[in-house]
Amino acid sequence: MRPTHVELEDDDGTVLRYFHHDNGGGLVESSASVHPTAFVAAGAYVDPGAQVGAGARVGAGAWIDRRAVVGEGAVVGQDAHVGRRAVVGPDAVVGPRARIGQDARIGSRVSVPVDSQVEAGAAIAVARRQGGIGTAA
Repeated sequence: MRPTHVELEDDDGTVLRYFHHDNGGGLVESSASVHPTAFVAAGAYVDPGAQVGAGARVGAGAWIDRRAVVGEGAVVGQDAHVGRRAVVGPDAVVGPRARIGQDARIGSRVSVPVDSQVEAGAAIAVARRQGGIGTAA
């Protein structure tokens, strides 16, 4: 039987209490918010103040850093890192081993390739065409 929680010491000596998420078994710090329909794989960590939205998936070994946000339906691949205060928009995909820098913004439906690095503070969005099908230029 696995323990109900794990206590880890932060860099500044603060003891953080992580609980196993019911859907997947990953470790979620007590002040983090993970929607019940989200999947956090065993071996993944969700740090203090982080948020993981409905239907999102966090792969094994992934790390969602402090106050980061993973939007509804987003996927964070195996061994990926979402930095402090970074935002991964709804339905976005962060590939395995990708690194999202602190305060970076990944827009809705954006895909970050495997082994990529997004610099701190960067913003990536999907370009939208002006007009639409059947409109005059």
